[in-house]
Amino acid sequence: MNSPTLQQAIVVWVRVALLSFGGPAAQIAVMHRIVVEEKRWVDEPRFMHALNFCMLLPGPEAQQLATYLGWLMHGVRGGLIAGILFILPGFFAILALSFLYAYLLDVSLVAALFFGLKAAVLALVLLAVKKIASKALMTRPLAATGAVSFISIAIFDVPFPLIISAAAFAGYLWAKQRPAWLGDSLLPADSWRPQPVSMTGTARVLLIGFVIWLLPLILMLPTLGGDHVLVTEALFFSKVAVVTFGGAYSVLAYIAQQAVDVYQWLLPDEMLDGLGMAESTPGPLIQVVQFVGFMAAFRDAAPFSPPVAAVLGSLVTTWAAFVPCFVFVFAGAPHIERLRHNMAIAGALRGITAAVVGVIASLALWFASHVLFAEHRLIEFAGVGLSLPMPASIDLASLSLFAGALLALLKLNWGIGRVLIITVAVGAGLDLFPG
Repeated sequence: MNSPTLQQAIVVWVRVALLSFGGPAAQIAVMHRIVVEEKRWVDEPRFMHALNFCMLLPGPEAQQLATYLGWLMHGVRGGLIAGILFILPGFFAILALSFLYAYLLDVSLVAALFFGLKAAVLALVLLAVKKIASKALMTRPLAATGAVSFISIAIFDVPFPLIISAAAFAGYLWAKQRPAWLGDSLLPADSWRPQPVSMTGTARVLLIGFVIWLLPLILMLPTLGGDHVLVTEALFFSKVAVVTFGGAYSVLAYIAQQAVDVYQWLLPDEMLDGLGMAESTPGPLIQVVQFVGFMAAFRDAAPFSPPVAAVLGSLVTTWAAFVPCFVFVFAGAPHIERLRHNMAIAGALRGITAAVVGVIASLALWFASHVLFAEHRLIEFAGVGLSLPMPASIDLASLSLFAGALLALLKLNWGIGRVLIITVAVGAGLDLFPG
């Protein structure tokens, strides 16, 4: 495992951030390919160990994974740099698109530019799922755990915490009674032992972190009052930040319902437009909260001008949604690293790893379905609702770009950047000049 300098790491985290399209499965795939396979800065077990922890946390797991890996290599400073850089490209992209949207300008060009990008990212996702699965599902019981996890979340919509808890319990029992079911090398091969973790230090991190998190409220309440839209946004999205278990997909419906029906910040179609922006720009899908905060403050700006209020709304919602991510990682990561050397806990985490593979596979399937097919139909059977793509709606252009990207990555060994540039150019041409 190589140890990069901070400057080398910054360059890579900028690259990861600029390529972080397509939701959590795609973002995890990009990080895995660059940090694990290409740079070899983190080995496979360490990467999956970090991912397991981040999947357990509320908030966007990919952004937290970047923060964890940055912390692992360069401490708190490295974690802050990696996590902030992961958010920044999407923040500025959505801020610019929100201004265009608010002033009734056409933003459909964005979708055209990123038409080919999604097909290339899908190829990256599928390759990453295949590679991670081949290393994580090393025994039949682990493979069965991954399959059950996939079926549970993709078909039966079983709550994510329940899936992970069951997998952890199974892994814990197997470590004690059937360790062979978990494969070889349950504990790390390296001789490094983590430093003792101070509970006082953890409490200090939590205290400082939550004071920083609440800073906008502390500053705004005395001057704006509890009923101001910026204060309401800070409170609402702070609550969202601690209930988003299972990633953005699990909480988007709740955000949409509250923003549209309860607070009446947006119309239903506008919420869908915001989701489209978040899907078409780099960064976590949960970044859609920024668009919601922007539009709500833009329309209820006093005592500020609409543009100033809109920028403040973007900042407040982004702050409320993402600051806890850093707090959870910096407080928990030292303890999680120590658990790598506990046999029973290592078994539980290996069970979680298998379940996480199933969850990532379900996200990849959802992503593939929406990239390659234009229409879907809800099928209900035995009380279970399943959204299936309609074969007649297949997008042949996307399918062709996906196949080309897969060939370039798998057979021609092209780099990610080269593949993405070509697919964006070809996809934009096909979408802007059809026929």
